[in-house]
Amino acid sequence: MSTHIPGRRNSTRSNDIRKLLGEPGLLFAILIIFYLLIVFVIFPIFQVFKTSLSYDGAFSARNYAEVLSRSYYIEPFFNSMLLGIITATIGTLIGFMFAYAITRTPMKGKEIFRLIATFPIVSPPFVISLAFILLFGRSGVFSGAIGNIYGLKGLVIVEVIAYSPTAFLALVGVLRAIDPALEEAGMDLGASRIKVFRTVILPLATPGIVSAWLLVFIQSVADFGNPMILSGDFPVLSVQAYLQITGMYDLARGSTLAILLLLPTVGAFYLQKYLLARKSYVTVTGKPTSATIKNLEWYIKLPVYSVCVFFAAVVLLFYGMVVYGSFQKLWGVDSTLTLANYVTMWRVGKGYILDSLIISSIVTPITGIMGMFIAYIITRKKFPGKNALEFASMLTFAVPGTVVGIGYIIAFNTPSVLMPVTLTGTGLIIIVLLVFRNMPVGIRNGVAALQQIDPSIEEASIDLGADSGMTFRNVTLPMIIPAFFSGLVFSFVRSMTAISAIIFVVSGKWNLITVAVLGFVDNSQYAQAAAMSILLIAIVLIALAVIKSITDMLGKGMNTATIIE
Repeated sequence: MSTHIPGRRNSTRSNDIRKLLGEPGLLFAILIIFYLLIVFVIFPIFQVFKTSLSYDGAFSARNYAEVLSRSYYIEPFFNSMLLGIITATIGTLIGFMFAYAITRTPMKGKEIFRLIATFPIVSPPFVISLAFILLFGRSGVFSGAIGNIYGLKGLVIVEVIAYSPTAFLALVGVLRAIDPALEEAGMDLGASRIKVFRTVILPLATPGIVSAWLLVFIQSVADFGNPMILSGDFPVLSVQAYLQITGMYDLARGSTLAILLLLPTVGAFYLQKYLLARKSYVTVTGKPTSATIKNLEWYIKLPVYSVCVFFAAVVLLFYGMVVYGSFQKLWGVDSTLTLANYVTMWRVGKGYILDSLIISSIVTPITGIMGMFIAYIITRKKFPGKNALEFASMLTFAVPGTVVGIGYIIAFNTPSVLMPVTLTGTGLIIIVLLVFRNMPVGIRNGVAALQQIDPSIEEASIDLGADSGMTFRNVTLPMIIPAFFSGLVFSFVRSMTAISAIIFVVSGKWNLITVAVLGFVDNSQYAQAAAMSILLIAIVLIALAVIKSITDMLGKGMNTATIIE
C-alpha cells in the first residue's frame, strides 16, 4: 500500500499547481509575497550572519572565537539570560494569579483589574523605567528607598511590570478552557481544593504556563529600551550590540553579538509554538460552563487577591507618577505644577510626533491586509513552498528588534540584486521594517479565526463562479473582522511604541516619538519625557477607538455588499 503514496503525493501536488495556474491573480500575489519575505525578512537576517562571519574582509569564525573568549562580551550574554529567567518566572507567576483570579474566583471588579493589567501593553515598555526613576531615582519621591535602581534589581522590577500582562493574556484563555466542573467533581470525591489544584488544574495548565514563560523570556531578553535606561553596571546583550555598532561602528562584532542574542529567542519562540500546537488534554463533554468556584478558602483568596491588588496598585502608581511628573516645572528641583513641559515637548518633538503618526498610519492598514491575506493562503490554499512561506512570515516575531535593526542597516545601506536602490535614510525603510516586524501577530490571529470557519462556505462561493479574490473580499474577510481589528490594533500600537529595531534606521529626515522620549531621558529631562509619554499613550488610545469604529463600519459594509450580491 505504501508504494502508492509517492504517486498520490505527486498527483496531489500536480492538482494543486494546476489549480494555482488557473488563478493567475492568486499566483502572482503569492509570488510577490515570497519576494517580499525574502527581501525584508530572510535577506537582512542572512546579512547579519554573513557579516558576523567576516573578519578583515575574509570568511572566518574569528569574531565568534574572540567574543566567546572575552568576559567583556560573555558577561552581557549571561546577564541577558539571567534577567530573562528571573523576569519570566516572576512575571508568569503574577500573570497566572491574575488569570486565576479572573477565571476561577468570584473576585469583584474583574474588568477593572483586567484593564489595569493591560496598561503596560499600550505604552512603550521604557515608560515603566521613566516612572521608576521618578519614584526611586536620585531625585525621586522615594529616593533611596530600595537602594541603587540601576542594574539587575531595577531591570527585574520594570520588566516584570512591563511583561507580566503578556503572561496574563496568554493564561486567561488556558484557564478559561478548563471546565470548573472538573474541580467540582474532584471535590465531590473528597479531594481538598489544594489537591484538586495540584492534580487537575496545574497539569492541564502546564503547557500554557510554559508557553507564557517562554513568551515573557523572549520579550525580556530582546528588550532594548529598559536596559538602555537602567542597565548601569549590568550590561545586557541587546544594548551591547547596539553600542558596538553605533559607538565603535564595528558591524562584524555587533552582528556576532546579535546572533548570540538571536539563538535563545528563536529557540524559545519555536518551543513555545510547539507547545501551543500540542493537542489539549482537557476533556470537554459539552460547552464549558462560565461559572466560577464559589466560597474559596481564605488561604487561596488571600494570596491571589493580595497579588492582584498589589500589582494593580503598582501599575496605577507608576502611570500616575508619569502623569504627575509631566506637570512638574523641573523634576527634583521645582515641583510647581505647570503646562510648560507640554509646550516644550510639542515645540521640540512636533516633528517626531507627526512622523510617527504618518508612518504608523501607513504601516497599520498594510500590515493588517497582508497579515489576513497570508493567513488566508496558509489555511485555505495548497501550493509548493507553503511551509517555507509560513516559516518566513513568522520569523520576525522571534527575532529580537536589535537583530532586525542591524540586519536592515547592513542589507539596505547599498544597492543589491534583491533591492536595487538604497533604503537607508528614507521613510520607506522604517515602513517596511515595521510592516514585517508587526505582521506575524496579524497572521496568527487570522489563522486562528479562519480555522473556526467551515471551508465549505468559501467553496460554495467558488462553485458559484467567484474567484479567490472575490471570495476573500466578500465572504472570508467579513467573518474575520475581529481578527483583522486585532492585527490593526497591534500594528498601530507597536508602530507608535517601537524602539529596539527602528533606532537603527531612523534618520534626520524621519524620526519617531519613542526616540524623542529616549532622548529626553538620556538628557535627564524627565518632566518633558513624561509629557511626551502621556501624549503618546493618549494618541494610541484615541487611535484604537478610531480603528475599532472603522473596522465596525467596514464589517457592516462588507456584510451588506455580500447580501446584495
